[in-house]
Amino acid sequence: MPLSAEQLRRYTRHIVLPEIGEDGQKKLLASSALVIGAGGLGSSALGYMAAAGVGRIGIVEPDRVELSNLQRQLLFETLDIGRPKTEAARDRLEEINPDIKVEIFAQRLDEKNARGLVKNYDIVVDGSDNFTTRFAVADACLMEKKPLVSAAISGFSAQLSTFKPYAGGPCYRCLVPQIPEREITCEQEGIIGPLGGVMGSLQALEAIKELLAIGESLAGSLLVMDALSMEIRKIALPKDPACPLCGKH
Repeated sequence: MPLSAEQLRRYTRHIVLPEIGEDGQKKLLASSALVIGAGGLGSSALGYMAAAGVGRIGIVEPDRVELSNLQRQLLFETLDIGRPKTEAARDRLEEINPDIKVEIFAQRLDEKNARGLVKNYDIVVDGSDNFTTRFAVADACLMEKKPLVSAAISGFSAQLSTFKPYAGGPCYRCLVPQIPEREITCEQEGIIGPLGGVMGSLQALEAIKELLAIGESLAGSLLVMDALSMEIRKIALPKDPACPLCGKH
């Protein structure tokens, strides 16, 4: 179906880009993305993907909005405190873009439900804040052959990569083979608010590129940022032959 006159106006800055055009915008509207977590990373990624016209967006998030979230999670406002994040996020995204469909899962993703959630979407964006969830997401994406855009932030530091092990690249366990014995939480270490916005926006950008098959994928690379020095590095992330998930054994 051709884009409506309203859609042509809404997405005009995409449509004039030769890498996207009208066909690319229609492809975005027909695509789907699952976002794990609606926190500092997820709230920014969700907002930009909704505005971009990713047609169906799923949100997996078990928590409710707390006052301490508002320092960095710009999908929410003070009146949302106490509401399930999934419901507050859905309402906001539908206000941003009525074109899209938002599906919500007010539950914690784990190894039991991960594949059932992941398999129904074209791409997965992981903004979770703990290794148990990250491992469950990454394992499910490998088994369901779904691209995974994963980011992590702590203090003033951040990292980002795309994982497509089914296409021959490294998986998340090539980067982090095992869950660390000691895991530092954001409550303990703190997070500078804008860094979540920066990295969540980059996750949305990478997801859009993957959905449209444009540009250079981050698969096989790791983007590392130090916000205090404003140093950003892109380093090679090779496949680990001894990886417990995608290795030869």
